[in-house]
Amino acid sequence: MAGATSYEPEQSGSVDAAYDPNYVPDSVKSFVVHMYRHIREKNVYEIHQMYETSFQSISDRFFKDAPWPSVDAVAPYVDNDHVFCLLYREMWFRHLYARLSPTLKQRIDSWDNYCSLFQVVLHGVVNMQLPNQWLWDMVDEFVYQFQSFCQYRAKMKSKTEQEIALLRQFDQAWNVYGVLNFLQALVEKSTIIQILEQEKEGLEQFTSTDGYDYSGGSNVLKVLGYFSMIGLLRVHCLLGDYHTGLKCLLPIDISQQGVYTSVIGSHITIIYHYGFANLMLRRYVEAIREFNKILLYIFKTKQYHQKSPQFEQILKKNEQMYALLAVSLSLCPQVKLVDEAVNTQLREKYGEKMSRMQRYDDEAFALYDELFSYACPKFITPSAPSYEEPLVNYNQDAYRLQLKLFLYEVKQQQLLSGVRTFLKVYSTISLAKLATYMEVEEPTLRTILMSYKHKTHAVDSDGKISSNADLDFYIDDDMVHVVESKPTKRYGDYFMRQIVKLEGLMTDIDRIKLDI
Repeated sequence: MAGATSYEPEQSGSVDAAYDPNYVPDSVKSFVVHMYRHIREKNVYEIHQMYETSFQSISDRFFKDAPWPSVDAVAPYVDNDHVFCLLYREMWFRHLYARLSPTLKQRIDSWDNYCSLFQVVLHGVVNMQLPNQWLWDMVDEFVYQFQSFCQYRAKMKSKTEQEIALLRQFDQAWNVYGVLNFLQALVEKSTIIQILEQEKEGLEQFTSTDGYDYSGGSNVLKVLGYFSMIGLLRVHCLLGDYHTGLKCLLPIDISQQGVYTSVIGSHITIIYHYGFANLMLRRYVEAIREFNKILLYIFKTKQYHQKSPQFEQILKKNEQMYALLAVSLSLCPQVKLVDEAVNTQLREKYGEKMSRMQRYDDEAFALYDELFSYACPKFITPSAPSYEEPLVNYNQDAYRLQLKLFLYEVKQQQLLSGVRTFLKVYSTISLAKLATYMEVEEPTLRTILMSYKHKTHAVDSDGKISSNADLDFYIDDDMVHVVESKPTKRYGDYFMRQIVKLEGLMTDIDRIKLDI
């Protein structure tokens, strides 16, 4: 495979024929020289500015529909530095994936580059400070390219003999175990779990410094390890293993501000996958609570991200999470958990559909299907295909399986919807009377009530059983007693907010010097 500094990009049908991989415009020379210098000087602010702004503007100007110059072409301007060339190629491939269609060989070469880069981080001495945004993008893109490769490989019908031969030859490229092992190795080698534990005891300062090392060390391994926990959550969600995904995330306390909130992309990714995993595990209250928090955050801050390269992705995930919130609330009506601003947006987008989903008929079933299909992750089948004839496309198999499991759960909820309708009306009702209303035998009703209890309770990450229901009931002799949960009013939060506002006003007033 191609080495770190001997890469010649393969021409693909989507690349302009006039593209010369060895031509380096002056702006690119200036970019790599300055970026290299700032990295050596650990000037995180300047690196971030060049990474976020300069790279995008040069791409828009010179490389809208063509790759950047090859690493061989720029290497002489950066002392042929091995690590810088790996970082440059990482950006090179990310730009290629964003603007063009990578060939199979390019996908394999990108895997090779990630292997080399992560090996250096894991086993070398990395004396750099890189912006959190870049480190997050590395992990995010690594998982995205894995997902993209699995989807690509699963479309076997359109593969040429040459592509099949390459897939056979490089069968370890983007192997699921390789991907998981790299992410897990970064978590373990960085000792990030122990660092976060020690931080709780006041022995470490990781979150308060946003993961940066102000004593002259490097933040690269620690922050990559931190973001790899989010990467593991995402990979396991793509595989449909929600329990393991949430387990990987346990060291990060998402009820608190963390390094994950320092990058909007990681903040949205962590909550989207966390919420989706909880939805699939019937932990609806947890899903609703977290979707509400992130949607409120995006609602308040999205205007600040309009110039960000991630803005379109932010808007897309925002829409998907509103759809998932609509699904969660339809299965578990807990509107009191949703902020007024979020609820207003939700009603505008899905108010009509949500009222139809409450009816639990065939139309409602179709709406659950539609919203799930729109908002779910792009599930993958990680195993390699059988290369024998006939070649079939299996890229939709994993999605269809997850959709089937979800709709099976919805069907079960539909069967219990009648119980909730009657329990909302009565505070006490006899079993015989309820059985008559529901047109079932009394023993069948007892089974339905037990099923309702089971379906409205879920086991959380700590193994505790918690209720998702907005009402509860118990049976005493032959009477059903209904207890509707009432939200506890929290006055403290309101007063604290007002005190902070008042203190801010007083500070502003103190600054004003009156001319008398």
